[in-house]
Amino acid sequence: MSSQTPSHKPRVAVVFGGRSSEHAISVLTAGAVLRAIDREKYDVLPIGITTDGRWALTADDPDRMAITDRRLPSVAELAESAEGGVVLPVDPTNREVVYNEPGSVPKVLGEVDVVFPVLHGPYGEDGTLQGLLELSGVPYVGSGVLASAVGQDKDYMKRVFTSFGLPVGPYEVIRPREWENDPAAARKKIVDFAGEHGWPLFVKPARAGSSMGISKVDDISGLDEAIEEARRHDPKILVESLLSGREIECGVLEFEDGPRASVPAEIPPVTAHDFYDFEAKYIDSAAGIVPAPLTAEQTAEVQELAVAAFEAASCEGLVRADFFLQDNGEFVINEINTLPGFTPISMYPRMWQESGVSYPELIDRLLRAALQRSTGLR
Repeated sequence: MSSQTPSHKPRVAVVFGGRSSEHAISVLTAGAVLRAIDREKYDVLPIGITTDGRWALTADDPDRMAITDRRLPSVAELAESAEGGVVLPVDPTNREVVYNEPGSVPKVLGEVDVVFPVLHGPYGEDGTLQGLLELSGVPYVGSGVLASAVGQDKDYMKRVFTSFGLPVGPYEVIRPREWENDPAAARKKIVDFAGEHGWPLFVKPARAGSSMGISKVDDISGLDEAIEEARRHDPKILVESLLSGREIECGVLEFEDGPRASVPAEIPPVTAHDFYDFEAKYIDSAAGIVPAPLTAEQTAEVQELAVAAFEAASCEGLVRADFFLQDNGEFVINEINTLPGFTPISMYPRMWQESGVSYPELIDRLLRAALQRSTGLR
């Protein structure tokens, strides 16, 4: 930690955007986070990562980080320069962030005390940025390298949950070489899975989020198209059976005495969409029900499962856990998100708002916890 005078406010670098297909969602989240950070307590440095990986100095202007006329925002539109780049030294003894622009003398932007990564998907949520920050010795909000990687890869996430005895639904994985070397065999593997568990199936990228690249496949005729759509986002794909029931979500937040669960929420069936896809989530703003209309016993069970998933994956800070409450009354965990969305309509902050933790309080708690946590093995 850099030396601080009593009047020094911790400097927060909000890092957003990124190279994944969830770039725009990350910009939306950043706008909401920037609006909520208490400027009396923290200095803020917004840093956007463009879709080609350039770290850009951006305007601290949350109003420009929003959906306008169904058009999604981007870091390129917010960057102060089309060529300038921000450099975070990979040196735990030096936390000074430097801004370089062609033809100009490098400008020192000052030290960063903590990073709030609001990147979603690969190259940010998956442990890659967390590894860079560990090397740099800079504290950051959220889970470490292992938990972030497990939380991003739905294949290994389900394997971890299974090893801890948590309930997961039927699934199959098609790895890159399987499809590339013998697509007929890979297709048969999926058809055999459908023969055991029935159609329809969901075909999705194994390491993407925000419902990107997901297709609902009713029969074999739509299978190849669904696989190619998923592979546009990730060469490794996941195939899941349809779980009939209710979609339930639950937030987990780390307190001084350990992780606690929020009141759960329910994602109601969407009438204009085949399932809760990207358009339903972010363009048409499907409204979740908070708190979910569950019995006291069901609420307690899903909260217990959410915390158990948090612990199983060695998470830190925060997690949103997504479940299906099946028609037989049993919960199945679908996935966790180690950096869930913080957009104005996102379920994670809404669940904690209903649990008594306001949006600004939520941001402040996450930042304070990160500042108190060391980097490295812990």
